[in-house]
Amino acid sequence: MNVLVINPGSTSTKTAVYDERGAVTSREFRHERADLSAFPSVMAQADFRLNLLREILADYPADKGGLAGVAGRGGLLHPLPGGVYEVSDDMIDDLQASRYGEHPCNLGAVLARRVAAEYGVGAYIVDPVITDELDDVVRMTGIPGLQRRSIFHALSHRGAARTAAARLGVEYEDADFIVCHMGGGISIGAHRHGRVVDVVNALDGEGPFSPERTGGVPLAPLLDMLERGERTPAELREIIQRRGGMYAHLGTNDLREVLRRMEAGDDRAEAVFKAMTYSVAKYMASLVPALADGRGRVDLAGVVLTGGLVRSGRLVAEVSRMTRYLGPIEVVEGDEEMATLANGVLRVLSGRESARTYRREGRPPV
Repeated sequence: MNVLVINPGSTSTKTAVYDERGAVTSREFRHERADLSAFPSVMAQADFRLNLLREILADYPADKGGLAGVAGRGGLLHPLPGGVYEVSDDMIDDLQASRYGEHPCNLGAVLARRVAAEYGVGAYIVDPVITDELDDVVRMTGIPGLQRRSIFHALSHRGAARTAAARLGVEYEDADFIVCHMGGGISIGAHRHGRVVDVVNALDGEGPFSPERTGGVPLAPLLDMLERGERTPAELREIIQRRGGMYAHLGTNDLREVLRRMEAGDDRAEAVFKAMTYSVAKYMASLVPALADGRGRVDLAGVVLTGGLVRSGRLVAEVSRMTRYLGPIEVVEGDEEMATLANGVLRVLSGRESARTYRREGRPPV
C-alpha cells in the first residue's frame, strides 16, 4: 500500500511515498522568501505547491492504482486529541477560512484532499499541530479570558521523542523529555510520560525568536508602536509570524546563509545567531517546572533536538552547551514527521486503527 505524504512548511514542501517497509521515495522542495511573498495568502499557494508534487506523482499513475491513501500535515483547527483524522468538508472550510490562524501547515489537508480526489482514495491528517494535552495550570495568563493555546510541531515532537527513547533504552510513555523542534518556527514541549503537558507555542508569539518569527517580545513597547501608528495590527501579525526573528535582522530566513556570513566575519550575523541560540536554551529550561514531581524533583530521560536547523553542527553545539545540564542531549535529524504521518494512515488502511472525523466546533463529535 503506497501512501503519499505531504508536509508543507514555512520554508519547504516535503513529500514522500511510504509503504509498510518505510520510505520508497522522497523529495524536499525548498522555497525562497521571494517565491512565496508573491502570493496574497498562504492558501493562494495551493496550486504552486501542488504543481511541485507532480514530479513525484508521475511515478505513481492513478490509472494503475498508484496510491492507497494520502496523508497531509494537520493545520490550525480547534483543539483535538491526537490521532488520525479523515479530511472532511468542515476541516477544509475551517482551514481555507483561516478560522484558527494562518500557517503553511493549513495547506496539508487541502493538498491531500486534492490529490486523493484524483486517485479516488482517502485523505487524512495525523496528530495536527493543535494537539492539546496541556495541564490546566499552564493555560492561565494574567489577563482573564485570555488563555494560552497548544500549538506546536506535534508530529516532529512525538516522532523524535520516540526515536530518542529507543536510543536511550526507555519507553516514551514511561519517561520525561524536553523536546525542541527548530525550523522556520521553533516550538518546545515538556513531554511527561507520553503527554505533552506544556508547550512553548511556536505561532502565538511565545518563546525564542526563530528564522522568521519574533517569539516573545516586550508588550508595552509593542502597544506604544501601535498607538503611534508605526504598524497596523495586520502588519504586526505578519512580522510576528513570518517576517520577524532572523529574517527581520538579517534579511534572510536561511541559516546556511547566516553561517556563511559569520565565517566571512560578519559581526551582526554572529550577534543574531548567538541571541537566537541563547533564547532557545532559555525557553527550554523554562519548561523544567512542568516535569517536577510532588517533591520538586526532575528526572529527565533526555533533551531532544530536532527539525531542519539541527543539520547545523554549530547551532546544535551552541544550544547543547547551554542545556546539557538538563539531561542527555539526543539529536534526531530524520524526517520523523513524514514517517509518523505515513504510519498513521497505514494503520487505518490495515484496519488497526479507525480514523476520526473532524467536525466544526458546535457540531456533535464522531
